[in-house]
Amino acid sequence: MEMENNGSPLTKKWGFRANPDLNMASDNTVRGVLYMLLSKLNRSDTRPVIPLGHGDPSAFPCFRTTQVAEDAMVDSIRSAKFNGYGPTVGILPARSAVAEYLSQDLPNKLSPDDVFLTLGCTQAIQTIVTVLTNPKANILLPKPGFPYYEAIAKSCHLEVRHFDLLPEKDWEVDLDSVNALADENTVAMVIINPGNPCGNVFTHQHLKKVAETAKKLGILVISDEVYDHLAFGKNPFVPMAVFASITPIITLGSISKRWIVPGWRLGWLVINDPNGILKEHGIIDCITAYLNISSDAPTFIQGAVPDILSKTKEDFFVKIVGIIKEAANICYEGIKDIPGVICPSKPEGSMFVMVKLDLSVFDDIKDDVEFCVKLAQEESVIILPGISVGLNNWLRVTFAIELSALEEGIKRLNAFCVRHSKKP
Repeated sequence: MEMENNGSPLTKKWGFRANPDLNMASDNTVRGVLYMLLSKLNRSDTRPVIPLGHGDPSAFPCFRTTQVAEDAMVDSIRSAKFNGYGPTVGILPARSAVAEYLSQDLPNKLSPDDVFLTLGCTQAIQTIVTVLTNPKANILLPKPGFPYYEAIAKSCHLEVRHFDLLPEKDWEVDLDSVNALADENTVAMVIINPGNPCGNVFTHQHLKKVAETAKKLGILVISDEVYDHLAFGKNPFVPMAVFASITPIITLGSISKRWIVPGWRLGWLVINDPNGILKEHGIIDCITAYLNISSDAPTFIQGAVPDILSKTKEDFFVKIVGIIKEAANICYEGIKDIPGVICPSKPEGSMFVMVKLDLSVFDDIKDDVEFCVKLAQEESVIILPGISVGLNNWLRVTFAIELSALEEGIKRLNAFCVRHSKKP
């Protein structure tokens, strides 16, 4: 053994090692890919960077949240009632307010006991995926989807199976693939409505079929409705919990998108289970147990929630949805004329659209990741490669940004595609 100068033995081997599963899980997140693309930007390009990769419009003045929400936050802080720890499941007035807010669209009235407040919707995802993890269990996730589900499942050693969303059917769930994938160890399926990354909004009829399929398979539906009510096409937003009498539904949501405040980190996990199946199987107790050992949403934000949810006027929502609808149209119409990119379905909700790459058009681009890296380097435009959300050689484009910036981004995208197209 080597000796240090003072004669004491030198330890040859440290006892700690990094957890390799965490690095793998983190590589799969949208943030991880966006950071990689940002590192590829050409620093000598003086043009502003156009961010078409991330669903956070809060940086743009036209998407500022309502003054009602700002005043509610100030009042909450100034009241000095919300400076301490809250219950791990959330403070009662805030849980009551969320129950009231969601019940407006449901046949059954929710109780505050059905609502668990979380640190944004991401903690709600983390909670339910962790709670459902068992040694042989598997969970069904949509492809394309939101990669955070997969990252959390991997970190919990929960097996993931992917069912398809069908672009030719406005990204409906391929229920045949759900039936084929499920077995006696399947615990749940996830849907995201309005859709991230596809910009679709499921019909009432299709959601009912999803619920009936889940009932037949004996699984619950996790319905991610973080983009609730951000619908601007032919289909109105229908909450999955409308069908909770058919199969148990867990709704995940937050104030992040509808109020344009993702940094406020206030989300919820809500039990829609009039038949008491989840309670009977210990799921609700397990959710409480998990929240007892994890972080809480800040108490002062919970204190503001009742006013945010009950006092925001409809005209604020109408304005925001109007801007997003106009942006979706600009994006869809602009992309139609760009060589090598095809948009199979016009976006009707959320803040995203999926577009397919026709790589045969391009001279020197082998896949979606190379496309996005070169686009960042040459045009200072950030777009998320489709492989990040489960579809190889597609792109996820975010259109909820200032309209002038969106138009400039599409112009640069077009110039890039023309430049890299094969010459006749």
